[in-house]
Order: sequence, then structure tokens, then C-alpha cells
Amino acid sequence: MQSSRRTVIEPEGIPAPTGQYSEAIRARGGHFLFIAGQVAQNSKGEIIGKGDAEAQTRQVFTNLGLILKSAGASFQDVVEFTTYLVGVESVRPFLKARSELFVDLYPNADYPANTLINIESLGGSDALVEIKAVAVLP
Repeated sequence: MQSSRRTVIEPEGIPAPTGQYSEAIRARGGHFLFIAGQVAQNSKGEIIGKGDAEAQTRQVFTNLGLILKSAGASFQDVVEFTTYLVGVESVRPFLKARSELFVDLYPNADYPANTLINIESLGGSDALVEIKAVAVLP
């Protein structure tokens, strides 16, 4: 569903997105919410799903959802994700989990913009997935 605060832009002359993201989002609103990169930690600071990028992706989206809710927002207000994955072997499990989650989070396939960056390490921790987000609020 398109929000009155965010509209997917589908520009002509460039290839269609190769995954679950939009090339651009037009945002309207009074305030932006910038969410720091979230890793798969539970409320006790423990990494959930050590060695399992799919499980970590699910925990990261849980954490993002809690932050959005605390600010009076939802995933429909997110205009951009930046995703960091450790190692190329994390890409497929991440994409699998994200595909399953996005069925409910973005039922109309109006995905936020996303940049995916493959890296060697996330601060030397057991984290394999880190996602930061920007949302537009009323």
C-alpha cells in the first residue's frame, strides 16, 4: 500500500530492480526517523542465530519493527534500508528471509529503496546482518 508519506518512483530508461527494492522513493512528511544499524541482538544483547544469516535477518527485522513502533511508525513508513552482510554466503539466506518477511510487510510490493553491501566483518562480532533504515513520519 502506498502511504501518503511515501511514493514509489519508477523511472523510465533504467532497468527494473533486480530484487525486492524500489529504485527511488518520494517522501513527504514533517519528520524523518533515522534508525541506526540493527544487528540480531535480543533484549539481553545476545546474538540470535549465530552462524545463521536467515535467523539473524528475522531478528534484525523484529528489532527494526520495535523501533518503528516506538516512534509511531511502521514498515510502510520506511523509505530506505542500507543492508550490510558478512560474506557472500550470507546473501542467499538473507534474501530468503527478506522475501518471506516482505510478503506481509509490503503486500503491494511497494518496497523501500535498498543498498546491499557485502563486507568482511561487523566489528569482529558474530553478527552476519546489519540493517539501518530511514522512515518518514507525519
